[in-house]
Amino acid sequence: MTLPDRLLMAALVCLAMLAPATSAMPSSTQTDKKLRKDYALIFGTVWDKQNRPVHGALVKIRREGDKKPRWELISDRSGEFAQRVPPGKAEYVVWVDDTRNVVDSKVVKRRLKPGQVATKVRIDNDERVDISLHLTE
Repeated sequence: MTLPDRLLMAALVCLAMLAPATSAMPSSTQTDKKLRKDYALIFGTVWDKQNRPVHGALVKIRREGDKKPRWELISDRSGEFAQRVPPGKAEYVVWVDDTRNVVDSKVVKRRLKPGQVATKVRIDNDERVDISLHLTE
């Protein structure tokens, strides 16, 4: 048996050994369905009094009727935040907590106070809802 014949035989043996293992693996669509879960998304931006984005703001989200926030987020450098919530009909209350110092875009510590009213968000299904939180100083 020549060298090319031996290499071909070795390759065929390797393929034969791998065939049962690959047939037992789930297909990519089956795996994707198991990993993918439906959700709704609350996406927002925190703005200061001069309509500049505020990064580092503590955003809290709770279901309407709950007393304590279920989620706490920190706004990013663009003042943006996003939270996945369960799909289906529900109302959420979103506000900025004023009990901590936040860092604005110039990295100067200051105290921010939220607006008078928290923002209410209504979710009907697996959808994205965009909101803005405007602060007063």
